[in-house]
Amino acid sequence: MNIISSILSPDALDDSGGMAVANPATGEELARVRTYTAQEVDGMIHAAEAARRDWAAETAKFRADKLRDWFNLIIAHREQLAEICTLECGKPLAEARAELDYAASFVEWFAEEARRAYGETIPSFAAGKEILVRKEPVGTCAAITPWNFPLAMITRKSAPALAAGCAMVMKPSEATPLSALALEALAVKAGIPAAILRIVPSADPAETGRLFCTHPVIRKISFTGSTAVGKLLLEQAGSTVKKACMELGGNAPFIVFEDADIDAAVEGAMIAKFRNAGQACIGANRLLVQQGVHDRFVGALAERAAALKVGNGMDPESQIGPLINDRALEKVERLTDAALGDGATRVCGGGRHNAGAQFYTPTVLTGVRQDMAIAQQEIFGPVASIIPFADEAEAIRIANDTRSGLASYCYTGDLGRAWRVMGALEYGMVAINEGLLGTEVAPFGGIKESGIGREGSRHGMDEYLELKYVLMGGLRG
Repeated sequence: MNIISSILSPDALDDSGGMAVANPATGEELARVRTYTAQEVDGMIHAAEAARRDWAAETAKFRADKLRDWFNLIIAHREQLAEICTLECGKPLAEARAELDYAASFVEWFAEEARRAYGETIPSFAAGKEILVRKEPVGTCAAITPWNFPLAMITRKSAPALAAGCAMVMKPSEATPLSALALEALAVKAGIPAAILRIVPSADPAETGRLFCTHPVIRKISFTGSTAVGKLLLEQAGSTVKKACMELGGNAPFIVFEDADIDAAVEGAMIAKFRNAGQACIGANRLLVQQGVHDRFVGALAERAAALKVGNGMDPESQIGPLINDRALEKVERLTDAALGDGATRVCGGGRHNAGAQFYTPTVLTGVRQDMAIAQQEIFGPVASIIPFADEAEAIRIANDTRSGLASYCYTGDLGRAWRVMGALEYGMVAINEGLLGTEVAPFGGIKESGIGREGSRHGMDEYLELKYVLMGGLRG
């Protein structure tokens, strides 16, 4: 397609035998991209290691200016990048534009943070000695990114690495490599050395992941994806004691108290649950609603959900796109059917949609219990599972009854309750009276089995910097 070939490097495409990328809304083949063997990726890792020393030796201002140029090119190609995102991952074009802006914000933010990797001086323990703490780049890094936010996950990981003076080799999802390759092409156009940021699509993702984790040159691995894969990568990375940043699965509670603004809570739930057809790690997985407002909330939410327009993301009226593949659709269908068979009630939806093979109808279920599979596993689809609760203590107990700890949401009009619940929730991120919490200025990440490390904010920059303690003696005249 012209829009793809107009941005991607010709070397990134391989029409004769490359890996096929399909539109999940239609099944149409969009392009075939070149893939790299483990031996080829090994060569790129060594090339990145050779190039990153010169990159780190440049001034912080130089790196900041290159990132700023990359940001400007991303914004200049906003429509093309958003369309590529929609074509390969299915989300509505309006959501793809929002993701593009989110992705660009990380490049802009870390262009500025490149100038602020400050060290320290520490009061000395003895005369004639000085103590310094330097911040130095980790080295050559590797990252593995998911399909559900194919633009933002590339920039959220690569921008701080480049700002810190590191090199980055990245494997995008096999389902959505086009967005990543487009961003790589724009980075090169912005003057960032090609070896410093390499996108390496792979037909053997497990082998590429193993190579990243065990390669002696790679000093850090960053991953966004399932908890099961994250655990495997951590185990493999332990063989070379790498730094690791893992943003893994979630099981986000969305708590609505009786004193909440119900209209605002419904609006927040529509964003937290149905954005990207529910395919988000921070998406609301369990909606906990206090008994006194349960029926009112359910009625309003179901009315809104039933009115959502399901269809191809390129249709400007579409609000819910397809699930990424058949396996994802089957999981949503299996969890929903099991819940209904175990006593849940369907308020709306509850089945496949006639928009296409990979579409599922926006669904609201009531009578869900915490012991049901749909409350214990990530749904990753447009199904709102509602669990009633009696009081604050029960809400906290249900919310924390999971091994996950990524994002959580709470709606209340009581400031004291907001502070209590915020403190009691065992999650890395808490949104009070808000349904969307992602921003480049705040640290993104989870606790428990939802991961380690943080992305975004100044803390995201620190993930790519090592502390070096320097003791200087012999300073007395």
